[in-house]
Amino acid sequence: MAQPQQFHDVVPGEQYRYALTNFKIAHEKVEDQRLQLQEQEKQVARLRARIALLEGTGEQNRRKGDSVDDFSIKNAASQLERSINRWAADVIEKAPADLGAVRQAALADIFDGYPPEPSPFPDEANPMHVMHLLRHAMAKTISEGIINCLIVTDSPEANIQLTRIHEHIFTRDPTVAAVWRRQTFSAAVESCSPAMSRFFLSENMSALSDTLFPDDKDTDVLTQGAFAILQAGLQFSRMLHGSSSGSAGDTDAFYRAFVPELGSVLHPSQIELVKRCLKSEREEQDRLGATVFPGLVKVSRDSLDPNVPHTQTVVRRGQAVCECALGLATTIRNGA
Repeated sequence: MAQPQQFHDVVPGEQYRYALTNFKIAHEKVEDQRLQLQEQEKQVARLRARIALLEGTGEQNRRKGDSVDDFSIKNAASQLERSINRWAADVIEKAPADLGAVRQAALADIFDGYPPEPSPFPDEANPMHVMHLLRHAMAKTISEGIINCLIVTDSPEANIQLTRIHEHIFTRDPTVAAVWRRQTFSAAVESCSPAMSRFFLSENMSALSDTLFPDDKDTDVLTQGAFAILQAGLQFSRMLHGSSSGSAGDTDAFYRAFVPELGSVLHPSQIELVKRCLKSEREEQDRLGATVFPGLVKVSRDSLDPNVPHTQTVVRRGQAVCECALGLATTIRNGA
């Protein structure tokens, strides 16, 4: 019986060695490419980690508490607000001058040295009204003197120049401005020296300083209370400007504070009343009696075009008291 014929695929040895050599070369090239890709991934990872470190958006920085969100802002602001309230109450109790003089000094500072004449307020100074005017004056000092001016050094002139530099950089490139600001604040002063505190008071509360601190003694109870508030305001400002946003750096923005003016119309989008307003409940127009803590806006840019205006978003409304709650609405409107 005939056996089936078997066929074998046989190639010449030279051709086999040629194919094996080419396969080995191709395998080595693929391995080289794989190693190059791994090295590139490592370089990219190191670069991203460096960028995150510069911007303050890394996971390690977030664990350290270097990021800031609306919740942390609210907590820090509430503590600072309570400190201002305690100081204003101490002034009412321990002021070296009568309440009428304190009220006039507060109004002079609030209206930048030009209080309304004749005064629309009652002749007799009400302690509650004076206390809220003190809170308004201190809120304005923290807002304009500390938060809206980048406090990086002990020199007021240098801080003003650094603030201008930041505004210029932010107009051109918000991302560069964010990195510059965070890096700058990483080496900023951590405490408010007595000299700097006196500068803030003299620049923003000159009339009240002359009335409440006539002897210029740093050991005075009211002076120490004011200095403690300014120190807390500096820490609050460092938290706002030296940290990344709650979006983990996805949005480049910085914070500015605002204090609504006395007698201005109440805008719910900008202020939050801390006391009940009877006129508002009756759907009648009421006006602002005092701002007890500044509001905060987040300033951002969606375009690199300098002609496109900044985008401002209110992240914390100003804490305010209306004229109605202070018992001033009827008197002021009738006397105006």
